[in-house]
Amino acid sequence: MADEILLTSDGLKELQDELEQLKTVGRKDIAEKIKVALSFGDLSENSEYDEAKSEQGKLESRINELEAILQNYKLIDEDEFSADTVNRASKVTIKDMETKEEETYQIVGPQQANPMKGRISDESPVGKALLGKKKGTTITVETPAGMLKYKIVNIEKM
Repeated sequence: MADEILLTSDGLKELQDELEQLKTVGRKDIAEKIKVALSFGDLSENSEYDEAKSEQGKLESRINELEAILQNYKLIDEDEFSADTVNRASKVTIKDMETKEEETYQIVGPQQANPMKGRISDESPVGKALLGKKKGTTITVETPAGMLKYKIVNIEKM
């Protein structure tokens, strides 16, 4: 991972907590599953053992990914941005001009993106289109779902 990964302070805490949980509870759980599977005997026909080892591989892969992120991140300085313009870490309320529905999102780096939790990446089509815009601006965004039109209703600093 050559590029710096942008994180908010909340995002950094979430990743640190996840890493700690995986290294302690996660590893312990997997070790127990492997121990139980080994007690079933013959490993050549032991699907529980194969499944536990597969889970262990996924867990260790995620631990390595988190450690790499935490060695190469840049904390977004939320104080350097104003609430006049959409920036990384801004909380933006947008109105879909077709459905008239409003949605609120925080603009974050790709590692923190989770639209179900109201966080969209600054590299996503909507995130890119919002960056640098002011309240009241209408944007048109090409998304996999087609062309969407949004109006920026509100911008807040986080």
